[in-house]
Amino acid sequence: MNNKLLVLGTIAYDAIETPFGKTGKILGGCATYIGLAASHFKTQCGLLSIIGSDFETQHLDLLKSKKLDLEGVEQLEGEKTFFWSGKYHNDLNTRTTIDTQLNVLTKFKPKVPEDFKDASVVLLGNLDPNLQLEVLSQMTQKPDLVVMDTMNFWIESYREKLDELIAKVDVISINDEEARQITQKHSLVEAAKELHAMGPQYVVIKKGEHGALLFNGDDIFCAPGLPLEEVFDPTGAGDSFIGGFTAYLVQRGKITFDDMKTAVIVGSALASFTVQEFGTKALEKMTFVQLAQRIQAFKSLTEFEIEIT
Repeated sequence: MNNKLLVLGTIAYDAIETPFGKTGKILGGCATYIGLAASHFKTQCGLLSIIGSDFETQHLDLLKSKKLDLEGVEQLEGEKTFFWSGKYHNDLNTRTTIDTQLNVLTKFKPKVPEDFKDASVVLLGNLDPNLQLEVLSQMTQKPDLVVMDTMNFWIESYREKLDELIAKVDVISINDEEARQITQKHSLVEAAKELHAMGPQYVVIKKGEHGALLFNGDDIFCAPGLPLEEVFDPTGAGDSFIGGFTAYLVQRGKITFDDMKTAVIVGSALASFTVQEFGTKALEKMTFVQLAQRIQAFKSLTEFEIEIT
């Protein structure tokens, strides 16, 4: 297992409004959050995405400063970068999309760089399942681990291709609503069994502020949500989670249920930083020492001794 992590996803601009404030155009995109989360681990992380000529040099410099490989990022002259604008409601679990401008995404044909065609781990971020499958088809050898994310739009509109993709991955990471939508099962335990039957050995179901569940056959692990005094912006939390989860496994060089359990906590810790500031700001300035302290805080949440007589 080498230390190469190939990440497919969007590098984008967002404009966000929450009950606690609003932003102008800021850096976003699932590959951005995943890459920034992964940059805190010993991985050779390459991003596979597309941007327009309007993408600012300072943001390219930021990604490069985090030692992210951008050879797989195509820049189209005269075109605009993918843009999304949304408003979160009071509970921060629901949001309304105000504007989506696909721009360069309509012309995206991912080309895996030669140096990453043998990557041991591939993370397929939330995108068209046709593009996710295209990336897998370009790998020169079967990755040790393929991780995927998706969302309700792809589930509704591209179900046949999505099912084809799910059959080829080792880990599927989705939220509870998406798990129920795919499987038509209300119980998340039953939903996980259905997803296992579709192909993935591991199923991660994210529950927002209430934590995450990890399933591997009959084995189940439940990670708590960390109580936070301030939550400003949930954008990118799920991407930060899966970025940290996957990069930890790459650094670890092992893929077992116990390693996955730790990876869930690592991902949860990164997500807990992300939500505390708008956009990518918290991930940009977070230190590894702070991350270690946050992981310890998660451990302390559920650590106890009990004697039953």
